Amino acid sequence: MPTLLFKPLLFSGLLFTSLLSYGQTPDINYDESKVPPYTLPDPLVTKAGKKVTTVRQWETGRRPELLKLFADNLYGRTPERRLKTRYEVRSVDSSALGGTAIRKQISVVWTEYPDLPSLELLLYVPKNRVGNNRPPVFVGLNYMGNHSITTEPGIALSTHWLPNRPDGKVVNNRATEAARGVQQSRWPLELIISKGYAVATAYYGDLEPDHPEGWKTGIRSVLDPPTTARPDSWQAIGVWAWGMSRMLDYLETDGLVDAKRAIVIGHSRQGKAALWAGAQDQRFAAVIANESGEGGAALSRRIYGETIERLNSSFPHWFCPQYRSYVNRPEALPVDQHELLALIAPRPLYVASAEGDRWADPKGEFLSARHTDPVYQLYGKKGIGIDTWPSVHQPVGETVRYHLRTGEHDVKRYDWEQFLDFAEKTIDRRQ
Repeated sequence: MPTLLFKPLLFSGLLFTSLLSYGQTPDINYDESKVPPYTLPDPLVTKAGKKVTTVRQWETGRRPELLKLFADNLYGRTPERRLKTRYEVRSVDSSALGGTAIRKQISVVWTEYPDLPSLELLLYVPKNRVGNNRPPVFVGLNYMGNHSITTEPGIALSTHWLPNRPDGKVVNNRATEAARGVQQSRWPLELIISKGYAVATAYYGDLEPDHPEGWKTGIRSVLDPPTTARPDSWQAIGVWAWGMSRMLDYLETDGLVDAKRAIVIGHSRQGKAALWAGAQDQRFAAVIANESGEGGAALSRRIYGETIERLNSSFPHWFCPQYRSYVNRPEALPVDQHELLALIAPRPLYVASAEGDRWADPKGEFLSARHTDPVYQLYGKKGIGIDTWPSVHQPVGETVRYHLRTGEHDVKRYDWEQFLDFAEKTIDRRQ
């Protein structure tokens, strides 16, 4: 394991299109020669300076300490109060996807708050199963509504707030029929089902619309609303992570899937949320973060691409107020993102990057995953295991795995092929 003091290395690529003009501002660094040296905190050294050498010390001392540090300084404190729920099955199609899958639509209703938008869960389960074997299930939030991940006409069109689109598929912040399937390439359902996995997804805006005033109509309006200036108040990332756990709550009641083999997955801001969900909720058997960038898998102390300042100025509703105190001084953070990734141990973890997504700092995502190795080694697990950033389409690692693919900020079929292969190798498929 090398020293935690890094020297810059050359990297080239393209900024992902959704933030192209924003990311080209002069104060954004894309020059490896201008990445200043930095020192990472050691995940196996406590605040008091004590070295962690055993699993017991990690699980009873350092791990809870790190969870609190991330809650206090980045994601906010997740409320302990549970909302009462009722599950209403809206529809069941036993011949979905050309007869290969069972499709269910379920409303998670917050019974104490009937005016609060329900969480609309969409579940696909492969039909070709051996005996009573229940499949593992991928659990993740989508960006444009359940109707956006497939063109199947039976899926209810979301009635909740959506960001407008210049192509007219979302008008006046509401989906139109033309919005069906607009992001189906990110959810290759036929491929996932053919490999024997189920998929559970919901629109992240069901939990909180993604804008600074979104909390007023979302979960935070009734559960720890930001009406006081508490520095560790949870924000949208925390809500979306919380929502993934509520999806898992339902899946534990559904006999069609094996909730003990649930894999939480997220892309971009939902990659950040998936990591925080997986860190907090150890019921998730594995965690996958695709191009999650700053505040996700990428190292904060590595000044490349998106920064803490950019996150807080563009998305002030994502992270807790305390996070703003680290603008332009990431070295003052008591944690860095490799320690968030280490909180997944000993469960399987996959971090994925794209060559054209310089904004998310692909090399910083790799280094973050690499520096989880000491924690995984406590459990006798092999992580990334190499120091050299791999070339495109050359996945590396075992229990912790990483790949860099060509292309832009997106979720591609190549990514899913690697995720499925990883799940096959690391998630116990026995009933």
